[in-house]
Formats: sequence, C-alpha cells, structure tokens
Amino acid sequence: MIPSPPIGRGALPVRECLWSLIALGAFLVAQLAPSCAPLVVVYVFALIQLARGKTWRRAFYPGLCVGVAIGAVHLTFFWTIFSGGAAALWLVFAVWLGLFAAASQVCLRTFGSRGWFLVPFLWMGFEYFRSELYPLKFAWLSPGYTFSGGDAQAWVGWFGVYGIGLVTAALATVAAALPTSRKGISASVLMSGMVLLGLPGFIPMAGPEVPKGMTVRVAGLQLEFPTEREVIAQLGGLMRHHPETELVVLPEYTLGEEPSAALKSWCRTNRVHLIVGGKQPAPGNNFLNTAYVISPDGDVIFGQVKSVPIQFFKDGLPATEQRLWASPWGDIGICICYDLSYTRVTDRLAQMGAQALIVPTMDVTDWGQRQHELHARIAPARAREYGIPVFRIASSGISQNINSLGKQIGSAPFPGQGSILLGELVLGQKARLPLDRFLVGFTPWLGVVVGWAILKGFLGRSRKPPTPQDSPAPSPLP
Repeated sequence: MIPSPPIGRGALPVRECLWSLIALGAFLVAQLAPSCAPLVVVYVFALIQLARGKTWRRAFYPGLCVGVAIGAVHLTFFWTIFSGGAAALWLVFAVWLGLFAAASQVCLRTFGSRGWFLVPFLWMGFEYFRSELYPLKFAWLSPGYTFSGGDAQAWVGWFGVYGIGLVTAALATVAAALPTSRKGISASVLMSGMVLLGLPGFIPMAGPEVPKGMTVRVAGLQLEFPTEREVIAQLGGLMRHHPETELVVLPEYTLGEEPSAALKSWCRTNRVHLIVGGKQPAPGNNFLNTAYVISPDGDVIFGQVKSVPIQFFKDGLPATEQRLWASPWGDIGICICYDLSYTRVTDRLAQMGAQALIVPTMDVTDWGQRQHELHARIAPARAREYGIPVFRIASSGISQNINSLGKQIGSAPFPGQGSILLGELVLGQKARLPLDRFLVGFTPWLGVVVGWAILKGFLGRSRKPPTPQDSPAPSPLP
C-alpha cells in the first residue's frame, strides 16, 4: 500500500503543489551549470512523489504544470519562431512529464511494492520515446544533457545520456520508495546520490589520454545566408591568415544550391578540402539538405543528406542512407545540425566505425542566445559517449571543437558572423557505444506491458459480477 495523506473532495492539493514547485526549482537550478547537474535527482524524486496521489489525475496534472513552466523558461525561443504556437509546443513537452507521473502512480497501484522497480525504466522509456521515436521528437532538456561540459560528464561516457537518466531515476526511486516515516534516510539517499554524480574528479576528464592518430588542421567559418561572392571572399581571407589549414567547414545552408564552378575552382587554387552545406534538387519541386565534400582537385567526392529534417520547416527530404567519408586522415561521419541530437542517427555512424564527427549547423541569430546555448550541450555529450572528436560549425555560433574526452578545446561565439574556429582533429580510435544503447530499445515496450496490465485490470473490474451488496434490494410486493 502506498502511503498518501487523506485528500478531501474539495481540498486544495497542497502536497502536489509543493512537490511541483520543488521539481521545477531543482530543474531550473540544475540547468545553470554542469556543477549543478546532480540536482536532477531531486527533480525526478519530486516527480515520483506525485505518484503517491490517490488518482492518476492528481499525478498527471501537476507533472503537466511542471513541464509547461520548464518550457516557458527554457524554450522561450519557440515564441520567436512560432509565435502563439509556442504554447502548444510547450504543452507537448509537458505532456511527457505528466504521463511519467501518472504512469508511475498507476504502476504502483497496480503492482504494489514491485512497481517501484519499474519506475526508473518508465522514466528511461518516456525520455527515449519523446526524444527519438515519435514525430515531434525533441531531445533537449533531458537530464543527461545537464551533465554536459563538466567533470560529471564522465558518467555520460559510461552510461550514455539516457543511461545517466536511468541512474538518476533509480537513485530518486530508492529514496522515494522508503516509508514516509523514514524521511531522514530518504534525504540521505538523495544527498549520497548527488555527491556520487557530482563528485569532481571521481572519474576525471583529464584522466584518460586523447588517443593518438592522424591529425588534420581544420577551420570553420560562421556564415548565415551569405552570397556566393561573400563566401569566396571570406574563404580567401581565412586562407591568407591561416595557410596551414587542410580542411575548411562551412555551415548548413551556406549555399542555396549545389556547389558552383567558382567554389570548386577556389578549392583547386588553394589545395584544401571543403565541407559546405547546400541544396541538392529532388523531384516534386523539393530538395535534399546536403553537406558536400569538395576535394583539392575541385571535385565533389562525397555528400551526406540530412537524416531528420526539422518539423514545421521546409528542410528537405530525409536521407535514404548514411555513409562515412573515407578522408585522407581517417573515417569521418557527417551529420547535419539537429541530426546530432538523435542517437538513432549518430549511433549508425558510430557502428560504421567513425573516428570523428563533423556537424555543419544552421542556428539562426534571431532564435536567441538561449537556443544556441541549449544546442551547444549536445556535442560534448556525443563526443564523450563515443570517445571521438566532434567539430561543429554553426551559422551564428556557438561553434565548437571538442576532443574525444568531451572537452571543448575551442569555440566561436554567438553572435559571430565571420568568426573563425581553428583547431586540430585527432582521428584515433573508432567510436564505441555507451551502455544505455543496449537497453533503451526495450524500455518503450515496458510501457506497453504496463499499459496492458492496467487495461486488463480495468476490464477485469468492469466485468466483475455484482456482489450481493451491489444488487438492488427487491421491491415489496403489492
């Protein structure tokens, strides 16, 4: 039996309001800096506390309110992009928090104390489904990305971004499963979990060494909707000041078409490789959002189409295949912009044996600094997960050069038209997958099993024959 305070029909849900405020506050503080990331344990703990309510509604609606508040604070740029439609998208994000709280409540009511074991996997399943599987997938604001950029990111390298969410939910569940009479022990479990996840240097980022391998001198140039003349002029200035450059990377949508003869001629003259975002014509007045690789001989030798076009934008048709570029320095995976946010895209490149990822990106200046900061949390996590370097060049920042330990060793700011990001990519070991990739595929099915058990219980109660107490009293004979 799950203990919960008695709640009258018209009583103010003070308990739910309190836990909702704790969840919101913990998440907002956790987002401030990687050193605050362990507070996501408190965030998930507070959401699980909502599951102690008498009905699933008393869990769902407070969780929904927490999600809407988080969206309004961290996804304000949606208003810039979609105007009033932003509220609907905040609600879409919020629904998943409400569903987790409600599903946990029903799970505990249905399975009793055994249901506690399922709660962390419910969390992982909901996070994976909302981030990767359904049409409005949106991976940001998952607990795993709050650890990006700090010493605690080492845990992401072991468990993966969804795995660290599972660990967080497991710690929170252990604390929540204790009886309410043992509040001191519950608080100790929470504190121990936060110390474990945030202990600086517990698995220090500087401990492992960057693997040795072929090194390429690379330069990225931030340009947003330039003309071809501006592109060639900026490239000329880059090479005059940095003639040692071997590979130049330009953002997504630098070109509005395929690479021109003038751009190919520039590559021949300067004897460099160039990766540039453009558009490949497609049937039906459509196009393929493509990253082209031009050789020092002026030939297009490789191209990769964007795998996951952005919803609600005219972003081209999705890629039908993914390949690695067999560069002179090693095998390089190219993914475009938000493709980096989806492990179902980047994992395929890792499984092919990618030794580095290059990410041409379009982040429009008008979307604001908060959007750019949230997007910049993805690349360090991916580098740490796979153990390979990531070079990400964005149209208006924040561009990043990240080594195989997930440490950012160079960046270009927002806003920064014409800013140059210089660095070296060391193509050593091939990518490896973190532990969570061998588990996340099964967690959505857990939701199906739980849902079936719940539905079966409801059907069983509805078909239950009436008891004598339920039967109407016989009417007296006249």
